[in-house]
Amino acid sequence: MKHVKIREKQSNAFLVAVSAVVLGLVAGAILMASIGSNPFTGFWFLFRGGLMNIERVGNTMATATTLMLVGLSVAFAFKTGLFNIGASGQMLIGGLCATLVAHYVFLPRPLYLIVLILAALLGGALWGVIPGFLKAKFNVHEVVATIMMNWIAYWSIYYFIPAYLKGPSLETESASIAVTQSLRTPWLTKLFNGSYMNLGFFIAIISVIVIKLILDKTTLGFSLKAVGSNRHCAEYAGIKVNRNVVISMMIAGGLAGLAGLSFYTGYSRNMQIGVMPAQGFDGIAVALLGASSPLGVLFSSLFFGILQSGKGFMNAMTSVPPEIADTIIAVIIYFTATSVLFKRFWDAVLKRQGDKAKKKEESAQAEVKKEGE
Repeated sequence: MKHVKIREKQSNAFLVAVSAVVLGLVAGAILMASIGSNPFTGFWFLFRGGLMNIERVGNTMATATTLMLVGLSVAFAFKTGLFNIGASGQMLIGGLCATLVAHYVFLPRPLYLIVLILAALLGGALWGVIPGFLKAKFNVHEVVATIMMNWIAYWSIYYFIPAYLKGPSLETESASIAVTQSLRTPWLTKLFNGSYMNLGFFIAIISVIVIKLILDKTTLGFSLKAVGSNRHCAEYAGIKVNRNVVISMMIAGGLAGLAGLSFYTGYSRNMQIGVMPAQGFDGIAVALLGASSPLGVLFSSLFFGILQSGKGFMNAMTSVPPEIADTIIAVIIYFTATSVLFKRFWDAVLKRQGDKAKKKEESAQAEVKKEGE
């Protein structure tokens, strides 16, 4: 009986996600029709734009990489009862630390990549530890603290880029990172026909596996989830709640820092001032659609990566504006956020099916009993 309940819960999470996606696409179709465009043509070019050839597949995977790491950061915080809305700032600081290493540290490639990854990881973790400490020590709400940290990071970039990383022509962006100092590598570039695909994708996949193992297979993961489920019960059970809050925000910040690494040293290869990375907020959508599960985040980030990569192609080939894709994402978020309604619906459907199956089994047993008599 216990195993059946677990399976039903997982099925419901999947059905909720699928329901939200379908309704988001329906809303997008209605919007396309309302402006006089053919929804089927629009969707054809939207998805084709992200998957039509190996180069576009590579660009979709590169776009999904950043979303995957940010979504994983937000999902991890959700699992432990926290709302990390500071992923954008953590991305900036992780990207800044990685960019500084890329411009000033020269080591053999394997050792250099380790230093580069650690710099971004530590930078993001530091930016996550501060609101975690404020939450644990002074009960400052993490939403307020992380939003403030976002803006501190935003204005810090204004200082560091012109002072230490200024490009040859513009003061508003850093000098481009040399390909040999970036996450791009010749064999991946050749394999995906010159796309933005880079080693960040493998870092993201490893991060998904590590976070899943931490949450499902370790004592630390159990403690973090216990604190997220019921802080007071966890404290009564002897779990150090404040320490777990700090650890949770540190890990979430580190993951967002890796997202900054993948974006600024893999995808774009430079940083610009005056830009708050939207991926930090898109990660909330990825985490919600993925039901805060590492594997769910993996698939939802790939889906959103297709939408992000394909919307420009859709606009170029049809009269549908790219904002339609953003609207689809927004509607998906809305319906995912109201997932309790879908859960009730699918619970009722599954219960009805279960009752029918039970009645059939009881009637079959009754018939067998009669024949035996």
